[in-house]
Amino acid sequence: MKIGILKEIKSQENRVSMTPAGVELLVSNGHSIMVEKNAGVGSGFSDNEYEAVGATIVGTPEEIFAACDMLMHVKEILPSEYKLLRKGQIVFTYLHLAADLPQIEALMKSECVAIAYETVETADGRLPLLQPMSEVAGRMAIQEAARFLEKTQGGSGILMGGVTGVAPAKVVVLGGGIVGINAAKMACGLGADVTLLDTNIERLRYLGEIMPANCKMIMSNPMILREQVKNADVVIGAVLIAGAKTPRLITRDMISLMRKGSVMVDVAIDQGGCFETSKPTTHADPVYTVDGVIQYCVGNMPGAVPRTSTMALTNATLPYVLKIANKGWQTAMKEDAGLLKGLNVCGGQVVSQPVADAFNLPWGTVEL
Repeated sequence: MKIGILKEIKSQENRVSMTPAGVELLVSNGHSIMVEKNAGVGSGFSDNEYEAVGATIVGTPEEIFAACDMLMHVKEILPSEYKLLRKGQIVFTYLHLAADLPQIEALMKSECVAIAYETVETADGRLPLLQPMSEVAGRMAIQEAARFLEKTQGGSGILMGGVTGVAPAKVVVLGGGIVGINAAKMACGLGADVTLLDTNIERLRYLGEIMPANCKMIMSNPMILREQVKNADVVIGAVLIAGAKTPRLITRDMISLMRKGSVMVDVAIDQGGCFETSKPTTHADPVYTVDGVIQYCVGNMPGAVPRTSTMALTNATLPYVLKIANKGWQTAMKEDAGLLKGLNVCGGQVVSQPVADAFNLPWGTVEL
């Protein structure tokens, strides 16, 4: 199979979808790899490293779109790329379609085979291709919150972990999934007073056994949510419904009750965000204020630590890339029901119910 590794074009996105080590394994399996010039530079991988393991370096994305059977990105297909898509071409990347109707329409129009990293599942319901970036984003959420709590950044001037005789910051984490766990662990490690909210009592019971002593687990409901947010110095939005649009759990009224200079980080912004006031931001301009509260809503947080993120992403995606390339996507999905769940758009129709439901679109199943 001819596989194309594209250079990321989203603002300040420095990741790349495959390391040279991953490319070497694909080449050893008999596949032809084209890498766009300088695609790996942001993650510390040179064109020479890709060439040394058998890849061909090409100058433009147009060449890759025209020649390759499967396209690999990290982030979603952007408007400048819509017209380059071809019928039957496999697109394998983070799509986050539940918050992106124009991209859905472009994928449908092209009749390509669009497989989303974030909806591939394992037999036990885990999201193996979302997990590594969720780990990065959860940890970064606390890193960024601590930075923007600083008075010089417009924050309230509170040190995340406090000092002897002075209370630490109060951190509220919404959601006990991979993002939430990593955010809570990071905040606990800094010495913060952490509260993790979730609606699944069994999940909370499990987290109560593994989380540090300075992390409290509380069952979430609207009353508890209002109370916790009102008293928080930091709120981390770590809510995820696989493939679907994120519910807006924090209202504008709740935010208006928070202390000025508090910080909110919406890690769910790729799926629409879980704060009513959330709107996508970039690494170049990451925050804005609502009623004096700082909101951070960068959609590609792991792009700020691309070396770590690219290596973690390749570790997770490579087995699936090999499966698709070696067997073809139809056979691979017949044999792996979890990979089939990654199929979002195919043959001009939406084939993922959560994506269709986000925009009240018709959806169908694929006869493999």
